[in-house]
Amino acid sequence: MKKTFFIMFSFLLALGTMAQENDKSKYQGHTDQNKFKQMKDLLPTPNEQRTASGAPGHQYTQQKVDYVMDIRLDEKNSQIHGDEKITYHNNSKDYLEYLWLQLDQNVRAANSKTPDINSDSFNAAFNGPQSFTKSNLEKPFEGGFNIEYVKNADGSPLSYLINQTMMRINLAKPLAPGETFDFQIKWWYNINDYFNDGGRSGYEPFPDGNKCYTIAQFFPRLCVYNNVEGWQNMQFWGRSEFALEFGDYDVKITVPSDHIMEATGELQNEKEVLTAKQRKRWEEARKTYDNPVFIVTQEEAIENEKGRATDTKTWHYKANNVRDFAFATSRKYIWDAMAVNINGHNVMAVSLYPKEGNPLWEEHSTRVVANTLEEYSKLTFDYPYSKAVSVNADRQGMEYPMICFNFGRPSADGTYSERLKHGMIGVITHEVGHNFFPMIVNSDERQWTWMDEGLNSFVETLAELDYDPNFDTGNLPKDIVRYMSGDQKFLSPIMSQGDYVHQFGPNAYTKPAAGLYMLRHTIMGEELFDYAFRTYAQRWMFKHPTPADFFRTMEDASAMDLDWFWRGWFYTTDVTDIGIKEVKQYYLTDQPTEAAKKFAEQRNFNLEGRQLVYYAEAGDNFDPKNAKKASDFPFLNEYINGLSPEEKAELKEAPSYFYQVTFEKPGGLVMPIIAEISYADGTKERKTFPAQIWRYDENEINKVFKTDKEITSIVVDPDLETADVDTTNNAWPQETQQTDFEKFKNEMKN
Repeated sequence: MKKTFFIMFSFLLALGTMAQENDKSKYQGHTDQNKFKQMKDLLPTPNEQRTASGAPGHQYTQQKVDYVMDIRLDEKNSQIHGDEKITYHNNSKDYLEYLWLQLDQNVRAANSKTPDINSDSFNAAFNGPQSFTKSNLEKPFEGGFNIEYVKNADGSPLSYLINQTMMRINLAKPLAPGETFDFQIKWWYNINDYFNDGGRSGYEPFPDGNKCYTIAQFFPRLCVYNNVEGWQNMQFWGRSEFALEFGDYDVKITVPSDHIMEATGELQNEKEVLTAKQRKRWEEARKTYDNPVFIVTQEEAIENEKGRATDTKTWHYKANNVRDFAFATSRKYIWDAMAVNINGHNVMAVSLYPKEGNPLWEEHSTRVVANTLEEYSKLTFDYPYSKAVSVNADRQGMEYPMICFNFGRPSADGTYSERLKHGMIGVITHEVGHNFFPMIVNSDERQWTWMDEGLNSFVETLAELDYDPNFDTGNLPKDIVRYMSGDQKFLSPIMSQGDYVHQFGPNAYTKPAAGLYMLRHTIMGEELFDYAFRTYAQRWMFKHPTPADFFRTMEDASAMDLDWFWRGWFYTTDVTDIGIKEVKQYYLTDQPTEAAKKFAEQRNFNLEGRQLVYYAEAGDNFDPKNAKKASDFPFLNEYINGLSPEEKAELKEAPSYFYQVTFEKPGGLVMPIIAEISYADGTKERKTFPAQIWRYDENEINKVFKTDKEITSIVVDPDLETADVDTTNNAWPQETQQTDFEKFKNEMKN
């Protein structure tokens, strides 16, 4: 008995303790976890260099670096030799004890650490002779810079240290604000066969021994120094791209005399390197806006590639206010060009390609370049440079100021699929578009890949749809669903440094692009978005923006609070999943419902004798046959008839149908609710509720629909505008329709 009493006492004591703890829990505090809280905890504090509006501040500064280079291509040995003179302008307010340069070619050096950072394993139990030889017997490519000297302007040795892909110049005394420093570097390196050795540039070999050279990252280049990162000297591991300063370039490039070349900048010596016929055709191209003009025809290129010149010629280019320099050269190139009118300013759209690129390239490349310049200029700023060049380089897709290297080769018989054509058009649009982001709006690619790839992919999408309204861009919200609904273990927020991101393409390209498309199309509207986006682009032309500058400008120029969107879409891996939990239909009655009685009792309100309209739910044992219309209530008619003619004119038709829809949000992202309502008469209506509808309860909310027509179905996000990862809960009734996404999934299965 004592034991039983003790057990009961212990049980009652535990219940009392639990009740006490539950009672205490209502006093336990918590931090603000609301999806709409401001981003003060994530964005850096504004200052005199970067304002709270997202614009450069009155104390904003950036460095300038000028290069004078003599470059020689040794075609026989596939080497590049270079002498460069560098002038570094310290425009900051800081004294600099040293300078940092990028040595990107060292990623292929014999002592490179890049291969060592990757996990590898045996992926198969056997190899064919070719793959076994390549994997186990081939000597590694002898790449990387060979630095012959680093000197002061007076020729005296200059102290330096190389740390993998970075080189530190040790200054004898700190470089003061406003001062310049001149020095010289002589170097050479073996050019990689990018077909076999990989790389973003190099040469493509052809069976007859010819090569097409697409040369970039080919000279020691200064790192960025600013008030955000200090020196941006993160190592180059091969993926995350480049942070560079603007400057002026004076470059002479010596190649075999039968080569055709294009490069960053303006050609200074046309008469020395072009024939009279080529110069005449080039002048014609400068005045031709409808179709490309051939400067070198296919027949001429075929004839040219048969020989091997033993003498050389030097092409001389100058470029002002660019952040990099690249060039392409070969005796195989066909060359065509046309003019593009950008608000009264002539820009040349240019293409270089071997015969292997035709007929695809002569049909599309230069026209795509022109379209890209026109469309990007509409959405950002007028293209400021004199030309944009597209070079055919199989298995490539890489961008530099005024020039880019793009894949796209038909079959040997000249045939090609629509998929190949669209792929080529897409890559040309994308790489030419990089002239705007980041070649002009000069973000830090090494740290924030999405600021150039994502923004560029978004504008690319609009340009592609202008070129072909049926173009499959791959960058719409529906295109990111498969990635976002994947294993969270392999997902990273967009705001992640690219070197450790698992799925680099969706993370840095597609998801940011889809998000911006969503902002423009669904959340902000084109007018507000376009003005804000153009404001950002123009504020940061030829400057170094950060993510905060973009986020702040988009809000500052649109009067829209988008912190909820940036936080969710860019800083988390949350997903969109919005559905319909239930739909209740209500009817009008003059008899108090149980819900009304309970409501009145809670508020000590007497219902008797009052003239009231009640809403009855069919599920509350109410027979819809007993439903009334608004006109069935005498007191309501009496009230309306007592209104003035002006007041009556403001009234709309009384609704006959009432629905309460409960929307649920299993996904972590808040998004607008897009509801397409279908009526019994066959008509449809679409309502969009702002994302702020979730501000009080992010799990579920109710919306009441009052209509004079019977609703037969409701579908959430019928056009897949919000990247909803689960559309099985998007329709009421559930069997209403098979959504586009379900069709898409079934197509992929089949």
